[in-house]
This record gives sequence, structure tokens and C-alpha cells, in this order.
Amino acid sequence: MGHYKRYGWIVLYGIALSAVIIYSFKGTGEPVKPQEPDKVTLTFRHFWTKEHDLPVLRIFQDIVNEYERTHPNVKVNFEGIDQTVHREQKLKSEMVTGTPPEMFVLFAGAEMEPYIRSNRLMDLSGFVEQNQLSFQDLHLWKGEDGQGVYGLPFEGHAEPLYYNRRIFGKLGIEPPETLDDLNAAVRKLRASGYTPFALGNEEQWPAGVYAHYLMDRFAGPELIEKLVRGEEGASFRNGGYLKAFDLLQQWSKEGALGGSPGSASTEEAIRMFTHGEAAMYVGGSWDITLFRSDSAPDGFERDIGVMPFPSLEAGEARSIAGGYTIGIGLSSNLTEAQREAALEFLKAVYTEEAQARLVYEAARIPSMTIDYDPVKTGPVFNQVAKFMQESESSFVAYDNVLSPEVKKSFLSVLDKLLSNAISGEEALMQLDKASEAYWKLRRSS
Repeated sequence: MGHYKRYGWIVLYGIALSAVIIYSFKGTGEPVKPQEPDKVTLTFRHFWTKEHDLPVLRIFQDIVNEYERTHPNVKVNFEGIDQTVHREQKLKSEMVTGTPPEMFVLFAGAEMEPYIRSNRLMDLSGFVEQNQLSFQDLHLWKGEDGQGVYGLPFEGHAEPLYYNRRIFGKLGIEPPETLDDLNAAVRKLRASGYTPFALGNEEQWPAGVYAHYLMDRFAGPELIEKLVRGEEGASFRNGGYLKAFDLLQQWSKEGALGGSPGSASTEEAIRMFTHGEAAMYVGGSWDITLFRSDSAPDGFERDIGVMPFPSLEAGEARSIAGGYTIGIGLSSNLTEAQREAALEFLKAVYTEEAQARLVYEAARIPSMTIDYDPVKTGPVFNQVAKFMQESESSFVAYDNVLSPEVKKSFLSVLDKLLSNAISGEEALMQLDKASEAYWKLRRSS
């Protein structure tokens, strides 16, 4: 009897444990399943809607598809809209109301500064450090105090002068080193029936590439930096900028930029260049894919030469416009689940594999420090990458460093300048007014 008393509590414990197990199977006959993670929806807005961006679009579509496969509880709404609509209209209004998409393509520099000041962008400095990511350059993605990282570049770019070697050789034109050389080449090309430059300014910003080179050459790089900082006494109305605007308008009047650059698209301008109607094209490295597209003549890419924009005087360094200003930003207004999902998505974007695909498939300069085989990238990409590496100096395109308000005026007056609606002096006067109004408002607030 004592034996049963001694072990009776063990029997009772076993009965109780069995009851718990049986109850857990009650009704379904299956064990209780662990709770599934909540469904999360992220919107990722891009502007890869043009022909030259299709390789980038395909790469990111693959990244989204693979991410959704490995994260079945996350849905990524991958939406594309026109770049100008996204940058100049939609995102700006959303930032005012605090309702931007969770993830979006973003331009660094002055364009994102208002978003940082209004706390609309997530600081990603911790993400970069935790994942030990190595980027070529992040200085334009930081706040005005140099702190924080409010977006990450996924590609770099350069804006060289492309020229048709076959046409230059036929006419005995050497690649111009100075602006005088360039003007002489323009005259010879026009006399021979060629359009010197292929320009499609339908979206207004392409003319800015020509303008910032001429402004840099005639007035030097220090002046734009003073204007960007709003320094006392710095003015757009100066002799160097007037020479730059007058030369650009002269080219337009003479037909050196094509018949009607204001109404032509970038794709139309590149068609003129690839089909030998125009001898030169000043544009971005993102256009390289169009030089070897199905619409370009076979082998044309081998006829393309790449050089920095000419200097003012012989022997001067020829800086090249470029940088790492195109990337991805995240809204600061995310739930914890969205934040976790978005950062996981960024891990899938910023990999050596994705960067290598951008190089080989889209001919884009990688934003991260990776190794790639130059033999597989094509002759034009190699020339551009070489200039970026060997250039003694580079500067960020003016439409990236000017405040959004002044940038809008900058592109607008250039469009009017090309159509001869205003003079160079009037254009610079309008730019000064826009700059003064911006800094007055900025300082008062």
C-alpha cells in the first residue's frame, strides 16, 4: 500500500499530461500550428519606363519576384511612372502630406534635402554598417551636417561627349580638346551636311548637360558651389555664365543642336546619332544600352569614341560630370513590420550579384565596390569607366546640386533660350530672381 502512495503522484501527473495532449488534438486531429507572420504590403515606385532603362527594369523585376518567393508574407507593389511626374509632381506632394510610398527611386543632393529636413526619409546608416556594405561614394546621401544616410545609390553615372569616329575620320577632324577646337568641328560638320550635336530636350533636362559644362568651363567650378550655398555676392549674372548661355544659343540658332531640339525626345536624338545623321551626342552613361540596341546599326558601338567635354584653354584639366546620385529611399513613416520587410528587400538589392548584372546587362557603373570583367562590358562602357577612374576631377550635374526651386527655373530658361524666346542675359536674370527668392524663404524659415 505504501508503494502505491509513494508513486501515485507520478501516475496522476501522467494522466494530466495525457489530457493536455489529447485536448490539443481535439476537433481537428492535428497539432496546433505556429502562428503565421502577418501579411505585409510594400509599394516600390520606380521610373524605369523608357527604352534605355528596360535592362534595369528586368533586373529589379527579378529581384522583386525572388524576394516575394522567399518572403511569402510580403507583397511588393512594383509600380513605374514617368520620371518627371515622379520627381517633380507626385513625390513632392506626397512628401508634403507625409504619404510617400514605402520605397522609391530617389536622387541625392539638393533634391532630397527638403525631405531630410522634414523627416520624411529613413536613416539607413545603421543598415549600411550592420551589413558591412561598401559604396563608392555616399557624401551626397547624407544630411547637411554630414550625419545619417538617407538613401543608397544603386548605380553611378558619367556624362561624357560621345562622337562618331567614322565621321570624324572621314572629315579629318581630331577629337576637340578646347572649345575653340569644338567650334571649329561644329562649323566643318555643318558645312559637310551633318548635324553636329544630337539633342532631344523634350524633357528639358538634357540641355542642362550642355549648359553645366559650358558654365563650368567659362566660369570655373567654384562659382556654382557658392551659389548652391547661397553665399553673399554670388550671382548667376556674370560674364562667364553669359558667354556659356550665348554660345549655347548660338549653336541652337545655327542648327548645331538639330532642327527642333525642344520637341525632340532623347530616343529621337540617339537615333540621329546611331544612324550617322549627327556626329556628336552629349549624354549620360545610361544611354549606352541604346547604342547597341536592335534599332542601332550592326557594329555601330565600335564606331563610338568617348571623351571629356573640351576645356576652355589648351592644357587645362577637363573635369567630367558624374557621380552616384541615383538610388533608393525609404519612407520614415513605416510600421515595424514594413520597416523590417523593406530592409530585408534592400539586402536583396545591394548585393554583388545585382551590381554585376547592372554592369553586364544594363551597362551601368556600379555604386558598390565590386570586381567585373571589362572584356564583357563592351567598348563604350570601358571608355566611360576609364574616364571616370582617370579623371583628375569630376562634378555633380547642376540639376542635382541646385535647389528644386532654382533647378526648375534653370531648366525652364534653357528651354526658352534654345527656342530664342529669351536672351542669355534675360535667362540669367530669371535664374538670379529664382535663387534670391529661394534663399529669402529658406533663411526666413
